[in-house]
Amino acid sequence: MPTFNLTPSGPSTFILMGIPGLDDAHIWISIPFFMFYLFSLLGNFTLLFVIVKETTLHKPMYLLLCMLALTDIGTSSSVVPKALCIFWFNLKDITVEGCLTQMFFLHGASVMHSAILVMMAFDRYFAICYPLRYATILTNARIAQLGLVCVLRAIFFILPMPLLLIRLPFCANHIIPHTYCDHMAVAKMSCGDITINRTYGLVVVVVVVGLDLMLIALSYVLIVRAVLQISSKKAHQKALNTCTTHVCVILTSHTPSLFSSLTHRFGHGIAPHIHIILANLYFLLPPMLNPIIYGVKTKELRDKVGKYISRK
Repeated sequence: MPTFNLTPSGPSTFILMGIPGLDDAHIWISIPFFMFYLFSLLGNFTLLFVIVKETTLHKPMYLLLCMLALTDIGTSSSVVPKALCIFWFNLKDITVEGCLTQMFFLHGASVMHSAILVMMAFDRYFAICYPLRYATILTNARIAQLGLVCVLRAIFFILPMPLLLIRLPFCANHIIPHTYCDHMAVAKMSCGDITINRTYGLVVVVVVVGLDLMLIALSYVLIVRAVLQISSKKAHQKALNTCTTHVCVILTSHTPSLFSSLTHRFGHGIAPHIHIILANLYFLLPPMLNPIIYGVKTKELRDKVGKYISRK
């Protein structure tokens, strides 16, 4: 790891404060953190295990679900273990290298998560609008190629964040009022001009999340248009049911993320601990809820999971 230019007197470690203002309640706050994280690991690893073991589930839809589960594990594991160390053992120190590494992986996993939701939306589009050509359009090999594109896109957009922070001089104050190394939380500790950091962070949110939401909306406009052309009401219901699960996952994933980003930049009247709690919801709720949503709403997957549970 190279030596970071944080000025000669710059800190070698940062201090993560957890949730300032609620220090006395850290132990109580850690209970939902730990439970949500435990359930998210259990749910996502169960999905991965069942999909890998069952050859009948080796289809594009379920391969995408595996990718989603991996990014959910990655995002929550980038944040929650360190947060629990702060809450339980008061281990607030984190090295500069560790802080920037955490930032890269958690934001990178978030960008990958958003891209996978786009892929899942178009998977539903091809399944409904081109059912006879679906197997030739979306092959497993093509899904793997698209997954690689997601990884490269995340690296392309997120790598500049720690690189832009390296050039900044940091003040004597090296306390981060947060549970993890968020890009803007670290940038605000600098004594230098962080206009570029602010601008680039906002560009990533607008371009990545904004573009992804536009593509998802486009896919559903095309789906609705195709469904309206079907005369059978039963076919209507079946087609829309295939999209319900994905829409629920989009809402649980993007709503906390967008709300947190907007309040962090524009909600100056909101208490700091509210900002931090909202930011943590993105790493707690979607990873826990996504396996439940897919397990309940997808009959084929539900049956396979039930088979393994009944064996036990």
